Amino acid sequence: MDSIKTNFQIRKENITGIIISAGFSKRMRKFKPLLMYNGNSFLNNIATKLCLVCDDIIIVTGYNADQIKNHISEWDPILKEKIKIIYNDNYKRGMFTSLKRGVEAISKYDWVLYHFVDQPTLPNEFYEEFRKQIDLTNDWIQPIYKGQKGHPILFNEKVMDLIASAGDNSNLRNISSEGMINKTFWECKCPEILSDFDTPNDLLELK
Repeated sequence: MDSIKTNFQIRKENITGIIISAGFSKRMRKFKPLLMYNGNSFLNNIATKLCLVCDDIIIVTGYNADQIKNHISEWDPILKEKIKIIYNDNYKRGMFTSLKRGVEAISKYDWVLYHFVDQPTLPNEFYEEFRKQIDLTNDWIQPIYKGQKGHPILFNEKVMDLIASAGDNSNLRNISSEGMINKTFWECKCPEILSDFDTPNDLLELK
């Protein structure tokens, strides 16, 4: 059952952030995790912001895994303490396999904040407000802006279990349509939830 979130009882939970950084970035023709925004890489921008709300952050690598590992080794030690790097040796089969690999690496957390690596422009306050949307009644929380669904997404242990048990050829859209998942949509004030950077032309927005 889908609903628009209004007033409800807020419940604080432990959150793991998952950033997928395993793809080829073919359409961009440059490796997206290491592209720069505001003086730092896309990946560093997102990880730094996730630290505001996440207890731990899993970065799933695949293509150019060594480049990412070396890049992270140069980060601030306080940030690195929260980072766990997971290699998906099946990354060529698509993003869902990387999400599965990230979920499988979680052992104790109640919620996942699933983040694409090409959304570095969301403001800090978005994450702080997003976390406040967690409550007792929903399994999946997704931001919307002017009626359009965006990313990142918060989901709980029920969704994690469905992802972990799904085949590699599945996808998150199919899983999210399961009738047993209670979804809610949060009307936020950030148009950036609708933005990602897939092609060189998209990068013109950053300039």
